[in-house]
Amino acid sequence: MSSSKRLGVGFIGSGFITKFHLQSWQAVRDADVLGLWSPNAAHAAETAAYARSLGVGETRAYRSITEMVADPAIDALWLCGPNHRRVENLEEIVAALESGKGRLLGIACEKPLARNVAEARRCVELIRRAGVLHGYLEDQLFIPSLMKGRMLSWARGASIAGRPYLARAAEEHSGPHMPWFWQGENQGGGVLNDMMCHSVEVVRQLLTDPTKPRASLRPRKITAHIQSLKWSRPEYARLLQETMGAGVDYLKRPSEDFARATIEYEDDAGRPLIGEVTTSWSFVGAGLRLSTELLGPEYSFTYNSLNTGGQLFLSRRITGKAGEDLVEKQNAEQGLMPIIGNEAAEYGYEAENRHFVQCFREGRQPELGFDAGLEVVELLMTAYMSAEQGRTLEFRPPGLETFVPAVAKGTWKG
Repeated sequence: MSSSKRLGVGFIGSGFITKFHLQSWQAVRDADVLGLWSPNAAHAAETAAYARSLGVGETRAYRSITEMVADPAIDALWLCGPNHRRVENLEEIVAALESGKGRLLGIACEKPLARNVAEARRCVELIRRAGVLHGYLEDQLFIPSLMKGRMLSWARGASIAGRPYLARAAEEHSGPHMPWFWQGENQGGGVLNDMMCHSVEVVRQLLTDPTKPRASLRPRKITAHIQSLKWSRPEYARLLQETMGAGVDYLKRPSEDFARATIEYEDDAGRPLIGEVTTSWSFVGAGLRLSTELLGPEYSFTYNSLNTGGQLFLSRRITGKAGEDLVEKQNAEQGLMPIIGNEAAEYGYEAENRHFVQCFREGRQPELGFDAGLEVVELLMTAYMSAEQGRTLEFRPPGLETFVPAVAKGTWKG
């Protein structure tokens, strides 16, 4: 493809994450969002109208994925549908390509790549059959402060005192927006599968020498724990069911709302490194909190998304309606609240989408592709196995290929 041609992009999915991507697209050059498909036609039309209102392209809703692939204006697809539809969405794309109904340059897929290792391997198999460029969307790797903090830590710290040896990452909020996230079978697990995919990649990236490939770090052992701390309590289980519907019953079929893991890595010189990751749907604070730490021999780097430059104070006499206009997953409308001026930039969506658009336009395979997404799923499933067995596991443990977490099978009781 000529680098002078704008990339025509289509989205699969019309929900919360797609809208975040659309907001970020206002800062993406050389690409237009031209299409959108969702199984809910009304939602698809609404989100397409939202995209047009942002000025990110003449977005129209398609009747099917196949119809969108067949349109010569569509050069690449962003897969942003629910986890339990990932494989079937990709199968329809590949079937359309193999039947000659359309051509694509690339496909980018939201995290996690799949619900388990078997499904993730199916996704890798399908993308290879399609013969297109592919990207794995982990927005937090593109958080501007993390990108610069990593660069400076290595350039000013590691170059003099030696490489960093410990990284920590946590993502915490009060819980997802849609019912399927809370359903272990549809989502593939609980908070570990939903959010630890971000954290394991953040610690790995921070610990990886910027001059070397991602594969220069090798996971060796994983120790993990999961628990349902808040949402299985009777009063909160009832509240959750009232909010999300009868299909979400945490008294009978809970998912974990807290997870943590220690990942033992080894670098290409055989040196041991540690990544500590924590994720939670039971965090009570102003809203979504992303926190990161990198430690080296004579230096350290820290980041907290709620340590913002702007804050708004509202006294107890202010009793406005609930919303998320200050911060994602906002939990309060009073007191001293952080203001995140541009969440699409702060959480990494802008830089992420610029990166993958540039790779696809240049015909260059991103390092962060479906193979990286598969390894992330392998790490997550090993963490679930460790939590279920109550012990540290070597990576990759026997049985990983067919393993499905008890949370996803509905047999986990917390």
